[in-house]
Parts: sequence; structure tokens; C-alpha cells
Amino acid sequence: MYRLEQERDADWWEVEALYDLCFAPGRTALSSYRLRDGVPTVADLCALLRDADGTLAAAIRYWPVTVAEKPVLLLGPVAVHPTRQGEGLGALLITETLAEAKKIGWERVMLVGDAPYYRRFGFRKLDRVVMPPPTNPERVLGMPLVVGAWDGVEGPVAKAG
Repeated sequence: MYRLEQERDADWWEVEALYDLCFAPGRTALSSYRLRDGVPTVADLCALLRDADGTLAAAIRYWPVTVAEKPVLLLGPVAVHPTRQGEGLGALLITETLAEAKKIGWERVMLVGDAPYYRRFGFRKLDRVVMPPPTNPERVLGMPLVVGAWDGVEGPVAKAG
């Protein structure tokens, strides 16, 4: 049994430790992190799953970015503790937070990730959206939360603010 919670400021370093455990040591050198530097998360969408003992099992964060001066949610990172992988926790976090994003008025979301995994949630390759290098363009994926939200939204991804 897991509890879905909104991430709090006090959780920051515990979540960072989970990301360090789950991702390569150079994760903060990725181009998506340049878009996050100095920008607060979309706190209402950053969520955790904790087990009955309060141990962190999974986490997801979202960040604001823009494409063609339109607001876009940048999903990620999402991580599941290695001992909890295969239980559907990542999918649960993604599904629940995307539903909340739509409910609070976000229109479009994007991420850098594996198309075969994210396709089941509705993500597709964004052919005309460009992440800063050295991002592989095949991994730039997006999903409308409102019908037609990506229509005509193209160009480089920029830091919000």
C-alpha cells in the first residue's frame, strides 16, 4: 500500500537522493536541467509515493518551460526506487499528476524520454519542438492535455520566466 503525497520543501533532498540512485551520475549535466536551473517547480504537480512505513518509493517533478512563448509543462524526472520497480508506481504517478495538470488548467506537457514507454500515456514525438543540445530529437515527446494544444506550437524550448 502506498500513499500519494504532494512533495514538500522538506522532501527535496530525499527526492534528490532517489534521483541520484536511479539515474547516471551526470544527470544534472543534461540539457533539460539547464531549463530547470533557478526555476521553481510546478509544486502542485510534484508528487511522491511512500509506503506504509513512510519510505520514499517514487517521485515525479514538473517544471514550467515555454515553446513559442506558450506555457508548457516539462515532466521529469520521474523515478522509482530500484527495489520497487515493476510495481506500476511510475505509471501511477504519471497518470495521477497528468490528470491533476489538466484539472488545474495546463494545456500541454512534454518530456525527454523513451517513446515506447511514454506512448501508453499519450505522448508522441514532437517534430517541431527543439530541446537544447545535446538532446536526441527522437526523445522529445509531447502530449496535449486539451485537444489541439500543440497545434502550431513549435520552435526551441525556453526557460520559463
